[in-house]
Amino acid sequence: MNDLNSTPRAGRVHIGFFGRRNSGKSSLINNLANQEVTIVSDQPGTTTDPVLKAIELPKLGPCVLQDTAGFDDEGELGQLRVDKSRFIAEKTDIAVILIPADLPENELNTLRQEKEWLQSFQKRRLPVLLAVSKADKINQEKISEIINKLRPLLPENPDLIVKLDNGSPKSAAELRERLCALADVLEPAPFITGKLVKAGDTVLLVMPQDIQAPQGRLILPQVQTIRELLDRRAFVVSTAAEGFPAVLEKLSLPPNLIITDSQVFAHVYAHKPAEIPLTSFSVLFAAYKGDLAYYLKGAEAFDSLIESSRILIAECCSHVPLNEDIGRVKLPRLLKKRLGPNLDLSIVSGQDFPQDLTSYDLIIQCGACMFNRQHVLSRIQRAKEQRVPMTNYGIILAKLNGILDKIALP
Repeated sequence: MNDLNSTPRAGRVHIGFFGRRNSGKSSLINNLANQEVTIVSDQPGTTTDPVLKAIELPKLGPCVLQDTAGFDDEGELGQLRVDKSRFIAEKTDIAVILIPADLPENELNTLRQEKEWLQSFQKRRLPVLLAVSKADKINQEKISEIINKLRPLLPENPDLIVKLDNGSPKSAAELRERLCALADVLEPAPFITGKLVKAGDTVLLVMPQDIQAPQGRLILPQVQTIRELLDRRAFVVSTAAEGFPAVLEKLSLPPNLIITDSQVFAHVYAHKPAEIPLTSFSVLFAAYKGDLAYYLKGAEAFDSLIESSRILIAECCSHVPLNEDIGRVKLPRLLKKRLGPNLDLSIVSGQDFPQDLTSYDLIIQCGACMFNRQHVLSRIQRAKEQRVPMTNYGIILAKLNGILDKIALP
């Protein structure tokens, strides 16, 4: 169980290990973690479902090691395992592709599957390490020959090819160093509040404590935003929605920014002074986790929708729907009020997200606080490739309240 000092999984660097069955992925992860995280066996196909291990690495900080099933798995069940590996790939920030040194010569000459997976990561501009595993089973001359065959696959980064002796602490240490060196090439994590906040600013947070926020807790976007504001040396003032007007009166100086829950956009906008910038947690997360420009275009596409249009609402967390749930009740109610009572709405949650999106006219995703950024960007890329507009809760709620052009964007 995560304690209050734990970094949420969505905030960790996701390192995925991919390769054929019995290529040494599980052994390598155990060595990197210095503990038995995943089962190791000479029997191909031992790893069936993805195995995740949270660790800390120098320079990279909090990370998640992701073990996957072999991408050469066979049969109907094997294909399901490969699909799970592809899903893990969508969340990956750094990929390690293992290539067993003891592969038959004809397979070493083609490496068809390895190249396909490498190209998919390169398409997303992710850093990739190619690791020649089981190097202890082959003579050094053969290892050098294999590495030379791999160099054209990474012509700009030949140093990202390493050889590994299975079970060797020295090899694990070398790979750990190579992984940590990639911290410099990873895309820097953006600020949640972007350029909206500077040191010394007073930021007023409007945070309804309704049935969706369990007693004694704040929801994750609120927690993460508060932490960032404190780190940026801003002054944080918090209130529930009903206390918002009173807090404004009590402050000797007006706040520099108001951040609200998107569900009370209309209430806060109506009661705030015109000169104070307003945004929402979900709007901030549209840029922090996803592609704000694409989400804004998705909101524009909403203007062309009619009652017969199809909309997909995608919640990233899985929870039991409660009364007045935002994704299942409040948002559908607003959409049907605008477009018509017979509007065709589909709702998915958690990891469920269709591969084929072409039947939808618009996708509306939540703020995605439970997903890492690569996972969200993978969904957005799928929507772009299939030419389906996409937006998020905060953006569409601002649109429905007629204030999208009046809110502050990060």
